[in-house]
Amino acid sequence: MKSSIRIFLLLAAGLWSAVTDANAQVNVTQKNNNLSRDGLYIDSAFTPGNAANLVRDLNFDGTIVGNVHAQPLYIEGGPNGPMVIVATASNNIYALNATTGLVIWSRSDIGPPVVSGLPCGNISPVGTIGTPVVDLASRSLFFDALIDGTTKKHFIYSLNVDTGATNAGWPVDVNAMAMYNGILFTSLVQEDRGALAVVNGIVYVPYSGYNGDCGSYHGWVVGVQINNPSTGVGAWATTASKGGIWGHSGVASDGTNMFVITGNTSGTNGVWGGGEAIIRLQAGPFWTGMPTDYWAPTNWFSLDNGDTDLGGVSAMLIDVPGANPSQLVLATGKDSNAYLLNRNNLGGIAAPVAQLSVGFVIGQSSATYRTNQGTYFVFRASNQVKAYKITATSPPTIVFAWSVTQSGQGSPWVTTTDGTNNAIVWVVGAQGDGKLYGYNGDTGAVIYAGTDVMSGTRKWNGGTVARGSIYVANDNKVYAFRVPAGSPTPTPTATATATSRPTATATSTPTATATFTPTATATSTPTATVTPTVAATATATPTATATATFTPTSTPTTTTTPPPTPTSTPTATSTITPRPTPTPRSHGTPGVRPTPPPRP
Repeated sequence: MKSSIRIFLLLAAGLWSAVTDANAQVNVTQKNNNLSRDGLYIDSAFTPGNAANLVRDLNFDGTIVGNVHAQPLYIEGGPNGPMVIVATASNNIYALNATTGLVIWSRSDIGPPVVSGLPCGNISPVGTIGTPVVDLASRSLFFDALIDGTTKKHFIYSLNVDTGATNAGWPVDVNAMAMYNGILFTSLVQEDRGALAVVNGIVYVPYSGYNGDCGSYHGWVVGVQINNPSTGVGAWATTASKGGIWGHSGVASDGTNMFVITGNTSGTNGVWGGGEAIIRLQAGPFWTGMPTDYWAPTNWFSLDNGDTDLGGVSAMLIDVPGANPSQLVLATGKDSNAYLLNRNNLGGIAAPVAQLSVGFVIGQSSATYRTNQGTYFVFRASNQVKAYKITATSPPTIVFAWSVTQSGQGSPWVTTTDGTNNAIVWVVGAQGDGKLYGYNGDTGAVIYAGTDVMSGTRKWNGGTVARGSIYVANDNKVYAFRVPAGSPTPTPTATATATSRPTATATSTPTATATFTPTATATSTPTATVTPTVAATATATPTATATATFTPTSTPTTTTTPPPTPTSTPTATSTITPRPTPTPRSHGTPGVRPTPPPRP
């Protein structure tokens, strides 16, 4: 009898665990899914068999307006059910129903994007380019928008992710607030291509210049305390002119420090000024200037002179068990080299831990994953998808693993069923055949070869994975692909928004009169055709009254207490303080240099 009871209890525990896992929230809050920027998604639905039979969901609407340079995000736990968040270069922000693709809310009143008047560039319009980030604790969405006007300005916005309302105290005028060691931020020559990150209560935004290297721009990282946007603004910039942070994955982090990679600088006369480097920043951001907190190759000056940016791709953090050092950061530059560094002691201007010529890469995002055969990183080199292994040795080395030829230049991402098994590398033939492909992570063998041609694809866009689905955001359209039968999407719980930050009467922002467009089709439960097992989770569904009374407005209110002010604040020695709006200042005529290789 005791044995029978024990078996019953074990079975019951196992069933409860399965139900808990099925109903646990799944959220993709940032570029490449994690702060390490590894591009790794764990989804048990993506077995090789299911992946081979992936189909595009033709019932998913996904209609948006604007060019898309940013990765879509996926957010659960709110009153509207699962949402796909998309930002466009026209400064249009959307929350789409993750099942139907219909609009839950949208913002088209952020401000006009810039379509003319920039000193150079190859992107138009220029509005919201970098991938936004969501802070789940405060249910806040953060993004940078370049807004046209008499003075073109970057603004860092914070919206309630469930309603689209502008949070109180936002946006932050970067022109007025960002300064570093006497260097002033000038929006006209700065571009935000890189993704934002939230680390310990501070949102970090990276900036580069524009294609053509025009004007006196710098590589910048601006940090804003999410609970203190009016005065809690810090910044770091390259001392030398230029040195942009070009990579689309933007700011990477180990949970404490931030890592960015800079491009070429000018006017240095051989004195290093922050360019062609991996930079490790502390909270604020604050940079110590010590060799432990930066690395540049010994030939950085020749890379400068050739416009051969080290920062063609963003920093990616990789852990390799058994290697010494095992905690690494990867840079892949326009010089075709991959560089591995000890991220706990970067080493200053010195030789890297490991280096290998892997092919020319620029602009795209990389991914990393681990299987029982080793630790890999994968990236796009023109019309090839290439994977390399990092050996578990002392020191680690970089060795070739596999490559496949594919039409296009899309950025890869990776799925595994449990973190190490059934690794599949996914990539879109962006600016090529426009099709989605999946490859065996150990061999490169084709698992999925899509037949659906997507339009408006861009090379730095990666997909987002959640609950047996892949979402790809392109110009004017979001596409959804599902594995057979999909995975049930849980309904939101009654307490999901208990920690949302107040968004009442955002009168301090130029967008206080929010024009939201909730649709009548946005419900808190998926449709029966996509989630046939939704009845199994009926006990988690909010009451009919709760669903019927949800009506987003331009001035939503809440009685909740906002999260406490984070303890990570800029140090006094960083000399980063808010400043009054400066008078416009001129920038000298851009220097003439030999014709450079193409920018991302």
